[in-house]
Amino acid sequence: MPRFFYKAKNDKGKTEAGTLEVADERALAKTLKEQGRFLIWAEPEEKALKKKVKIASYFKRISLVDKIMFTRNLQVMVSAGVPIPKALDILTSQAESQKFKKIIQDLKNSIVKGEKLSFALKKHPSVFPSLFSNMILAGEESGSMVDSLAVLTEQMEKEYDLKNKIKGALIYPIIIVSAMLGIGSLMMIMVIPMIADTFEQLEVDLPLTTRIIIAVGVFFANYWYLFFLFLVVFVLTLRAVFKTKKGKSVKDKLLLKTPIISGLIKKINLAYFCRTLSSLIASGVSMVKALDLVSLSINNVFYKEAIQKSKKEIQKGTKLAESLDRNDDIFPILVVQMIQVGEETGETVSLLRKLAEFYEEESANITKNMSTLIEPVLMLIIGAAVAFFAVSIIQPIYSMLGAI
Repeated sequence: MPRFFYKAKNDKGKTEAGTLEVADERALAKTLKEQGRFLIWAEPEEKALKKKVKIASYFKRISLVDKIMFTRNLQVMVSAGVPIPKALDILTSQAESQKFKKIIQDLKNSIVKGEKLSFALKKHPSVFPSLFSNMILAGEESGSMVDSLAVLTEQMEKEYDLKNKIKGALIYPIIIVSAMLGIGSLMMIMVIPMIADTFEQLEVDLPLTTRIIIAVGVFFANYWYLFFLFLVVFVLTLRAVFKTKKGKSVKDKLLLKTPIISGLIKKINLAYFCRTLSSLIASGVSMVKALDLVSLSINNVFYKEAIQKSKKEIQKGTKLAESLDRNDDIFPILVVQMIQVGEETGETVSLLRKLAEFYEEESANITKNMSTLIEPVLMLIIGAAVAFFAVSIIQPIYSMLGAI
């Protein structure tokens, strides 16, 4: 028998909620009436759970994987001759996220009304950025929609693969740092106050470092919640600052100057620049428009500004290689020379793809070795922290023993 969620009024007029296993809603009302309660609302458990799942899926973030599956499946169906409205109808039923379902349905409705797919995509910039809609527009204008979708799919797959490699490389350092902070916090909250009480009873003259550790430990033990509050406020403030133009500029400059990280940041940005530019040009987008779209989609402020400058110089008649050569601090000579060869031979797209593959491989190799590179630094930091703690605690004990 099905189970029902219900709300009922008891003989005192109070509302009660619960579940009962009965044949149907009429049997539920009868059962409750026999118990002296009046049914005011009922819903089958299965229906209620489906509704909860539907609501939860609406708030689920539309991931890069969702967009890859959407683009790849759309490409397959369009290449097989399926009309776009029908293809979007099928993709709506396949989407797991309710939010994404609604967006795909909106795309279909717009196309049924006579709009182009590229125009419909522009109505959802948070899901489909300008890069996506403009590549589709180029495919529509040149009659090569399938090719544009294939290029977009490859672009997103490469981006997804690179992001996963970077996340995988950062797992080990994050675990080590989290464990270090967790153990340190427990020591401060639980161990240090006990040691402080012992030193106080023995009336030992404490050095400055020991007094600092004890003061921090006692503060942690009594006001630990303030620390977590401060941490949350600090993180939120930092995020807000980094969203400002000045803050983002400072952050990006630090990333480009920090040892170990700077090499990876440059290679990731170069890989993205070369891959995206080659995809746009291959889709039929003009060089000026392509550079404009790349600058809008790239994250690093300094690469964004350099690409915008290159765009303006190209509008004046300068070649791409020559314009990039003026930013040799972020565009190495290899990129400039390869693009120059591409411009001279008419193979700019294929050479940009080769450069993208090269820098993607370089980024992957750095991420593979990142744990090995970061491990000695972490060990030095942990060693220094342990040494400072040990010396600060042991020093007064030795002083005390020497005085006996």
